[in-house]
Amino acid sequence: MKDQAATYTHSERGHPVRERGPGGFPAIEPFTQNLREAWWHSDRSFVPLQRRYAREEQRANERQMRETIEGSIQSLQTVSSNDLERDALQRRMLADFARFGQRTIGLTETQIECLMTGGLFEVGRAFCQAARKGDPDMDAAPILQALRNVWAMNGIQMLLGLPVTLTESIFAYSMLYPYTDNYLDDETVAPELKRAFSQRFAQRLRGEDVLPTNPQEARIFAMVELIEEEHDRQQYPEVYDSLLAIHRSQTKSLRLLTSDTAPYEIDVLGIALEKGGASVVADGYLVARTLTPEQARFLYGWGAVLQLVDDLQDVEQDRKAGLMTVFSQAAGRWPLDGLTNRTMQMGEQVMRGLDAFDAPGIEPLKEMTAQSVQSLLLYAAGGARRYHSRRYIAALEEYVPFRFRAARRAQSRLERHRALLEGWFLSW
Repeated sequence: MKDQAATYTHSERGHPVRERGPGGFPAIEPFTQNLREAWWHSDRSFVPLQRRYAREEQRANERQMRETIEGSIQSLQTVSSNDLERDALQRRMLADFARFGQRTIGLTETQIECLMTGGLFEVGRAFCQAARKGDPDMDAAPILQALRNVWAMNGIQMLLGLPVTLTESIFAYSMLYPYTDNYLDDETVAPELKRAFSQRFAQRLRGEDVLPTNPQEARIFAMVELIEEEHDRQQYPEVYDSLLAIHRSQTKSLRLLTSDTAPYEIDVLGIALEKGGASVVADGYLVARTLTPEQARFLYGWGAVLQLVDDLQDVEQDRKAGLMTVFSQAAGRWPLDGLTNRTMQMGEQVMRGLDAFDAPGIEPLKEMTAQSVQSLLLYAAGGARRYHSRRYIAALEEYVPFRFRAARRAQSRLERHRALLEGWFLSW
């Protein structure tokens, strides 16, 4: 582990070379630059993918999806408040979804076993209970948003060969951003107060003695204290360097809300890469305390690609809100085909970095990780179909197990029963 303090810069040939960095935390600017180069060197034309679905196969998958969704909704509508019955329903629904995944998207037995017996659902239950206990007034949506990050951090635990558990740091970091987002999105809070909070938050992340000025800040600072109880600042400075890195990237991303800024005045691509990448690197350090340079580079790239996927998925809302992303700037002016292709090619390159993880028995997880990124991107493109060419969307649709229209209908069906589904999650 003597290379823990190594960071990367670029040689004259454009390949990374090692450079010692202070505190052991890798400078993220070279990571951003590597990804920026990967983006511009990616093929903007469509490169056929490996798994193609026949139309009959898609229709069969869609029938299976409808049956699974309807069966789950009916079960949730009739379940009693008896704990034993609810536990039995949970096990039955999980088994149904496992069979569904095996029949439609080709999950293998080992992948299903990885998901079902790896501890993810036990952690999910513990997290929901802790979140409700700590903040009974919190709505379901931010708790479930935070749960996504909990499971992402559990996935990193599995990649590193660590036990899948809900640590104080996983709980705290996953709750930090619903808390901070809710505060910064609150229209009753004046902009100057938000800027002052951002400065105090940075001071608190640096370990300075800062007193909260209101109950919201008190909750946020309490989450930092939970992290401090698990990770000693002097012994594990990389943990806090990573938290400061995500804070800086979040602050930079506020520039993207400047609607009167012309293209190229702001590094829109670089800000997106850094925001997503720094977030998942922080996940990794909070889980493992130390990472190899290769592991940090992969986690950064993984987060960056997921950020671009989110930006594509939200292109309609971002465009209306005046939020600049690589997709919202082009949407409605030019087809997004080439930008989506670049994202796909960059994602494939990033996924090769999974070789940095070699814990025993994690090959099924690595395969699912790579497959999930591709699937998320394809369906994000399908959701933004109006901003792509018809020919392109038709070409993409051959590589998804459910046609885009069927996926939208299923999502709408689930949306109509959101309260029921959220209630089930929060009753774990």
